[in-house]
Amino acid sequence: MYETNYHRASSTDEAVKMMGASGDGKFLAGGQTLLPTMKQRLAQPTDLIDIGRISAMQGIAIDGRKVTIGAGTRHAEVASSRELAEICPGIVALAGMIGDPAVRHMGTIGGSIANNDPAADYPAAMLALDAQIMTTRRTLSADDFFVGMFETALEEDEIITAVSFEAPDKCAYEKFRNPASRYAMAGVFVASRGNGEVRVAVTGAGSNGVFRHEGMEQALAQSWRPESVANVSVDEGMMLSDIHGSGAYRANLVRAMAKRAVAKTL
Repeated sequence: MYETNYHRASSTDEAVKMMGASGDGKFLAGGQTLLPTMKQRLAQPTDLIDIGRISAMQGIAIDGRKVTIGAGTRHAEVASSRELAEICPGIVALAGMIGDPAVRHMGTIGGSIANNDPAADYPAAMLALDAQIMTTRRTLSADDFFVGMFETALEEDEIITAVSFEAPDKCAYEKFRNPASRYAMAGVFVASRGNGEVRVAVTGAGSNGVFRHEGMEQALAQSWRPESVANVSVDEGMMLSDIHGSGAYRANLVRAMAKRAVAKTL
């Protein structure tokens, strides 16, 4: 590590002002990505603006089937919410699969989404649930928010304050975990609504980060069964290929995880 200036913000307005006064500042929530990156000297911010204790960014609110989750809410809180599990079990199960207990008690949903790691879990949920991402400036649809690997539509001094979505009729998430990191080598979130809308989002496998798979959406809209996605084409050329698995391997994992996710809802 190296010398940096630490600031604790009590509100988003104060955090934005602190960022504007910094040389090369970074917002700090749970720190599960930023701090390891700093330790490796891959990031060297002059200032850390801690937004992890802003009360307005905490908690889960449920109104009928509308769900709002504060950006500062920890993964463990999402994973343990009984009320949320009753109407959206997929996101509760997803939160319980993230990392280990230490990570789940420190990491935040806003931090995960803002970083948009290609192997992170929450981006798939946001896309599949057609979530709205609320910031200090505006509200963006998840389709518009995620731009590419480690890239979002956020501006430098813009903070995610909450996410909101209507709980679908059916949803589930399944992932194939890297045995060491527990990051997704392929994770698939499926969601179905009564109006016939189906959304399928894939994380961990795409070479450009999280994405929706239209072929699987169309197949499941016709018949909501695991077998419907078994033979849907997954473009190997769009998949990551690294020491953990080839593009062909990940393409097969996407189909397998999609089948498992749909099976969970039956």
